[in-house]
Amino acid sequence: MGLVSLLLSAVGVLLCMTVHELCHGLTACRLGDPTAKRMGRLSLNPIKHIDILGFAMLLFVGVGWAKPVPVDMRYFKRPKRDMALTALAGPVSNMVLSFLLLALYSGLVRILPGGLAAYFLLNFLSRTAVMSIGLGLFNLLPISPLDGSKILFSLFPDKVYYTILRYERYVMIPLMILMFVGVFDGLLDFCINGVLGVMLRMVGLT
Repeated sequence: MGLVSLLLSAVGVLLCMTVHELCHGLTACRLGDPTAKRMGRLSLNPIKHIDILGFAMLLFVGVGWAKPVPVDMRYFKRPKRDMALTALAGPVSNMVLSFLLLALYSGLVRILPGGLAAYFLLNFLSRTAVMSIGLGLFNLLPISPLDGSKILFSLFPDKVYYTILRYERYVMIPLMILMFVGVFDGLLDFCINGVLGVMLRMVGLT
């Protein structure tokens, strides 16, 4: 990976993570939890959201994470439902971002002249769109502490739900190991290609 491509990928990773975490915080705030707002996390500044290890994992391995937005469920009127909605906001925002980037790519590829600048711009748009899809899909896996677990476990009885939340932080290290050795690669690649194919058709690309 050349230096310019690496820098563009780094910018793309920061964009995907920032949008993901910002939408978590905005949704939680909308549902009554001001914690993220009080801590300055409702921001487009990527420094507020970056986790160095998660950033490096996403940049070089293809799956990673950002610094989680703090959420206090005690502010929610319906804690389990509102937590599920807050969790869902992150992956949904990544899908929306991907679609917008591909739509922009579709428009620009028809009008931009050839040249190195155009190549790098289109490469940035397409690469970031794929990364955003990957980040969204990875977070939908129903494994603690990923967003998908908050969505799935909201269907469980309260006792089971809160027990899982209490111990979910201990799952992070085994999850990181599984990510690093590529356990999820095949499933994620299949799902990314499927979602990407649908979005490309929607914006008029093949």
